[in-house]
Amino acid sequence: MLLTDRVALITGGAGLNGLGFATARLLASHGALVVITDLEAATPAQAAARLGDNHLGLVANVTVKSEIDTAVARVVERFGRIDILVNNAGITQPRKTVDITGADYDAVLDVSLRGTLLASQAVIPHMQRQKNGSIVCISSVSAQRGGGILGGPHYSAAKAGVLGLARAMARELGADGIRVNSIAPGLISTDINKDKLTDERKAQIAADIPIGRLGVPADVAGACLFLASDLSGYCTGITLDVNGGMLIH
Repeated sequence: MLLTDRVALITGGAGLNGLGFATARLLASHGALVVITDLEAATPAQAAARLGDNHLGLVANVTVKSEIDTAVARVVERFGRIDILVNNAGITQPRKTVDITGADYDAVLDVSLRGTLLASQAVIPHMQRQKNGSIVCISSVSAQRGGGILGGPHYSAAKAGVLGLARAMARELGADGIRVNSIAPGLISTDINKDKLTDERKAQIAADIPIGRLGVPADVAGACLFLASDLSGYCTGITLDVNGGMLIH
């Protein structure tokens, strides 16, 4: 197993058909002690219980510094350390540029970008003391190609910001033994988009993807496992594309 006794925190990970929970399940299968944070309505404790004994689910809104700081403190109190952070929490909205309101902008940027910053700030001091850690940030192909299938321009901007933030943190924190990398998923079939696209539209999109299908959460989870583990020990500041060839650059 690749992650025996390592402690992994996954934000926004309680949705059972989402990227975060798929990642939690795979990391746990490789020996990690997994902590899932999410909003109260998402019942993160129940999601963590599905992983088996010794895993933990905590209510925390990543946009509220005190909540994510408290969650990280509880992780360290319970397990004594924190080795892996997966900045997974994010939301999207289908908006045209001129239709984006201030509230829309704040909602999307706060969760995807501010949340990535606040969660990273919370774990970094603990990783610095350990002189070891891996932070994985979930961006999107939308950030690279200037728009995706569903998200508006503010979503692209938020996810592009995640890439810039991750690269800057990688440069800053490498001397502390902390690696920071990003994943840019393509269109992944999750609960967020399952009712947004017709089967015909999905088939059209898949026909333009070299691998010939849409992604599934396990595709992203595998990339997270690689970046969280020692298999990627000489990788920092990279963006790992998980898009089936939707964007080749």
